[in-house]
Amino acid sequence: MSFKKKNVFKVLAAAGATAVLACALAGCGASGSSSSSDDKVIKVGASPSPHAEILAQAKDALAQEGYDLQVVEYSDYVQPNQALSSGELDANYFQHLPYLQNYNQENGTDLVSAGAIHFEPMAVYGGKSSDLSNIPDGAKVAVPSDATNEARALQLLQAQGVLTLKDGVGLNATKNDIASNPHNVQIVESEAASLPRMLEDVNFAVINGNYALSAGLSSDKILATESASSEAAQKYANIIAVRSDDKDSAKTQALVKALQSDTVRTYIENTYNGVVVPVF
Repeated sequence: MSFKKKNVFKVLAAAGATAVLACALAGCGASGSSSSSDDKVIKVGASPSPHAEILAQAKDALAQEGYDLQVVEYSDYVQPNQALSSGELDANYFQHLPYLQNYNQENGTDLVSAGAIHFEPMAVYGGKSSDLSNIPDGAKVAVPSDATNEARALQLLQAQGVLTLKDGVGLNATKNDIASNPHNVQIVESEAASLPRMLEDVNFAVINGNYALSAGLSSDKILATESASSEAAQKYANIIAVRSDDKDSAKTQALVKALQSDTVRTYIENTYNGVVVPVF
C-alpha cells in the first residue's frame, strides 16, 4: 500500500470517528428515540385492589393522548412513597392525604396530592364474634397500626358505642386516648395489610377497603362502616400523589383527567358495591 493511500485511509477513519462522536453527543439514532418514548411513559405505583384495577380503566384514554400507562403493584403502604420520592415512579395511587402528610413529616419528603379519586369506607368485620351489640368482655379488636388509620378506626369504634375517646383527640387518637371502655376490649395494633388474616384470631377487626378487597372478604362479615357522606369521605379520599415539582406537569394532568372520567366513575359504581365510592 502506498504512502498516499495510507494517508487517505487515516483521514477517512478520523472523519468517521468524528461523525460517530458528534452523533453520540447530539443524541442521534436509537438513544434519542428511546428518550422521546420514555417521556410518554407514566409509571404509577398502586395497591393491587382497587387502585390497580381502577388505573386499568384509564389506560385506553391515556393511550389516546399518546401515553403508555404502566402500573407497578405494591402490597404495603411504605414502598410506593419511597419509590416515588426516589424517582422510580411518576405517581402513586394507594393512600389518602392524612397518610401522605404524616409520611412527609416523618421522612422529610415533599410529595403532594394531584387529585382525589375515590373513598374506601373503613369497616368493622366480624371474626370470632359477629354482633357489635353483644361484645364479649375482653374482646380483641384489631386495628391498623399506622397513625392516621388507627385514629380513624378508633373513631369508627366510638361511633358504634364500643368505646369512648377523650374529647378533642380527633385524628391524633391512639389506644392511649380511650376514656371509656365498658367491654374492656383489647385493641390489637397491626400492619394494615395483615388485618384480614387476623380475623380468625380476634373478635373484630377494622379493615381498610383495599385490603378487604384484596383478601376477598365477604361483605357479609361487615358489621359497621363509615358513611359515604361523612366527613371521613372527604378527609380520607384516596389521591394521586406526585413529587411537588410534577404537580402541574402534562403527565400528571393527563393521568388525573383520565381517572376523573365518567368511564372510571361508572366502573367504580358498578364494580365495588359501595366498598369503593368515587369522589369526583
